[in-house]
Amino acid sequence: MSAARDPSPVVGIVGIHGAYGRWLRAFFEDRMGLQVVGHDPAGEDTLPPHELVRRADVLIFSTPIRHTPAVIRQYVALADGVERGRLWMDLTSTKHTPVTELLHSQAEVVGLHPMCAPPKTPTLKGRVMAVCPARLDAWRDWLADFLARIEAECVSVEPSEHDRAMALIQGLVHAAHMAQADVLRELAPSLGGLDRLRPLRTVGYELDLTVTERILSGNPAIYEDIQFENPHVLPALDRFAEAIEFLRTNVRRGGDEARHQVRSRLLARSADFFGTPTLVGGSHGFERLGYLLVDLESPDYLSVFLPEDRPGSLRALLAVFERLGVNLASIHSSRTPDGELHFRIGLDAAQVAAMSADELSMLGASIEAEGIGRVLSGCHLRRE
Repeated sequence: MSAARDPSPVVGIVGIHGAYGRWLRAFFEDRMGLQVVGHDPAGEDTLPPHELVRRADVLIFSTPIRHTPAVIRQYVALADGVERGRLWMDLTSTKHTPVTELLHSQAEVVGLHPMCAPPKTPTLKGRVMAVCPARLDAWRDWLADFLARIEAECVSVEPSEHDRAMALIQGLVHAAHMAQADVLRELAPSLGGLDRLRPLRTVGYELDLTVTERILSGNPAIYEDIQFENPHVLPALDRFAEAIEFLRTNVRRGGDEARHQVRSRLLARSADFFGTPTLVGGSHGFERLGYLLVDLESPDYLSVFLPEDRPGSLRALLAVFERLGVNLASIHSSRTPDGELHFRIGLDAAQVAAMSADELSMLGASIEAEGIGRVLSGCHLRRE
């Protein structure tokens, strides 16, 4: 077939039962109405590789980082020219090696790297995706349509530049948090553990710990591969270790000169590099996140899921609070761990304290009785 003239190509996914394989399958089927086939050693309902190569007009490799180059080589040898005129892509956190291997095929080639775990939302809206169009011609319009529908903030980048950037954006950041977790594991128990530290938290500690906990709750193989499979990570780690050693040496020395050395190199010179506009914006962003954390920590709230995403839904919800005379302290929208969009309505603490259990229950019951939404949690349950 001529893939460029067919608006409905068959999409094949190598690794279709993995986290991103499942997400991509749902995206292509539900959002683009395409037939999706795939292969995965974890599933019995998948095609053998030779059949997948034959049937797939668009073939996507969504496999573990460390295995992706070898898997691509296997498929290139298996295809043996059948892939000519088709589109092959990979979905990996490194780009140079996978894209190089893809270019050994006769397919058109694009490297992709979504800068997030598979979301619970149907698209990547609000997320970034690196795009490396290495060999692209007949599939250019189809790719543009796919990227538009996936709704990510797409950044075109050369594979080698991508990997150098990821050494700082992923490798360095993950390394710092893994090291912090190791130190906390060793030292926090003597102070009673993390639960005893939390009451003394700063905004910085809470935000930092959130990132650490996110990393530790994820697939360890991904974070391991990001360190070991990107050759640009090691020089970044060497430089990071040198900076920590510089700080440690001067803290051990003590005295005014040591303090001056740390202030000059690690604070003043770095501040000059970032620049005043960036630092002002970052400081303001930090304050905003601090206010958000305060709102989210308040026990005086209702979390409401609105099943109908339509104009006027939020207005109808807020009308209930107005009718019952309940003051609002904040409104935030986010998603539950199951992916449901909800509004967290912060309430005036003094007013909540003065309300009876029946009045709090009426607040939640009124929202549900009027068919506006479903109350997921909040202070209406606290006294029941």
